[in-house]
Amino acid sequence: MKGLVRAEFRRLFKRRVTRLMLGLLVLALGTIITAFSLASHKIGPSELAAAETKAQSAYETQLRYHEQGVAECEAAKARGENVNEQYPPDCGREFGPQREQFDAEWFLPYEFNFHDEFGIFISVFAGIVALAAYIIGASFVGAEWHSGGMMNLLLWRPKRLSVLFTKLGVLLTSVLGVSLALGTLWTIALWLIGKFDGQTGKMTQGTWESFAISGARGIGLVLAVAAIAYGLASVGRHTAMALGVAIGAGVISEIGLRIALDIAGVKFADRYYLSTYAMAWFEKKWTLEDWNACNFSISGECKPDVFVVTWQQSALVFGLGTAVVLIAATWLMRRRDVT
Repeated sequence: MKGLVRAEFRRLFKRRVTRLMLGLLVLALGTIITAFSLASHKIGPSELAAAETKAQSAYETQLRYHEQGVAECEAAKARGENVNEQYPPDCGREFGPQREQFDAEWFLPYEFNFHDEFGIFISVFAGIVALAAYIIGASFVGAEWHSGGMMNLLLWRPKRLSVLFTKLGVLLTSVLGVSLALGTLWTIALWLIGKFDGQTGKMTQGTWESFAISGARGIGLVLAVAAIAYGLASVGRHTAMALGVAIGAGVISEIGLRIALDIAGVKFADRYYLSTYAMAWFEKKWTLEDWNACNFSISGECKPDVFVVTWQQSALVFGLGTAVVLIAATWLMRRRDVT
């Protein structure tokens, strides 16, 4: 068994698809880090002073336009023209711009805040890694079925389920290791951006624990995606099977269902989309609102009906999906002719 595990690790990381996807993964994450590092600017006294100057300039410009409009209105009145349709009452003297309406914060450059924004970057990281894990997981077993390598392996080690789940274990262990390594570097890089090109915010133990839990959920989703891709490719004996199902599921869930349920007028239609459960998984809960339930003629205000999708429901959906695919792969592995 140890020999099989070592062989599968070597086989996985020697695959060109694996190396290509890992290279593209590092490139994508590095590009995002570089872009935000260049875009973020630490705000100091000079930036605040420049923003105040721009706010004052904007206020003076709008005040000048207002005074010009009032002067034109008064001149039109002096000529005996009817200005009621073109100008507000009293030529709009009372509606002039106020200095407090021009906040200097509007003119400040972007400053990355690690405390406020890192949660979003966890979701971004998980999404990018999940895409790479799906392709790697599908090709790891799909290409071997298609090329005949799986049949040769089963001749050498005829225990089918042992081979199937050893390869799956190697895949998930590798995906976990890569995710943890890149996730650590991702966190450090963003922290450094906040420290030197932005701000880190008030970080407490509770904040770090919250980020750690969000990261664990993200990696859990990545592992589930890799397992689903592996199972689908094993069921179809081809990488294209997993890729086709992914495209089909995306089209059906995010386009087909969206159009059909919108036409049918289904209440809280978003609860049937996979993207809703992905958002709920990362955000702990995702609230859907039905604004059609509002009746403004009764109270004058709207309190829409709400439907909350929780992370527990997301775990059930993704967990069942993963289990169904792996059970199908196991059943077919036991029954199919692999010669």
